[in-house]
Formats: sequence, C-alpha cells, structure tokens
Amino acid sequence: MSEIVVYSTDPCSFCARVKGLLQARGVRFTEVDLSKDPQGRVALTGKTGMMTFPQVVIDGELLGGFTELQAAVESGRLDRLLASSPS
Repeated sequence: MSEIVVYSTDPCSFCARVKGLLQARGVRFTEVDLSKDPQGRVALTGKTGMMTFPQVVIDGELLGGFTELQAAVESGRLDRLLASSPS
C-alpha cells in the first residue's frame, strides 16, 4: 500500500479540498499539520522546494499541491502511482 502524506496548515481551503478528494476516493493518508511548526515548514521547504500548502507526497516523492493532485486524478496518474507502489 502506498504511503501518502499530506502536509497542511490551518486554515487552508486547498488543504481541505485535497483531504476531501483523497477521502472521496477511499485513499488512506497521513496528515502532518505544520500550522504551529515553523521549523517543520522550513524543513519541508528544504526537502520539497515548495513553500505553499498543501503538499502531497506519495512514497517519498512530491506530487504537488491541490492542482497537481486534481490533474493526477483526472489523467489517471494517481491510480497508476497507487497501483505501482510496493505493498
């Protein structure tokens, strides 16, 4: 099963949309809320190069934010990523 991590902040409408999209598809994920963790934000930015939220990481690889996740769903890429992940 794929390891999906959603890095989020609060309030964040796009974070809520990402979580809702994944939940609607029955995809399990771990949420890491960095609202009150400035050091965590800095570390994540260093790791992914992105300063915006949400950030969706699948099996250690950055997919992107809401727009990228939505595009991956529409193109079938998300299903392929989940299917190709080690169990």
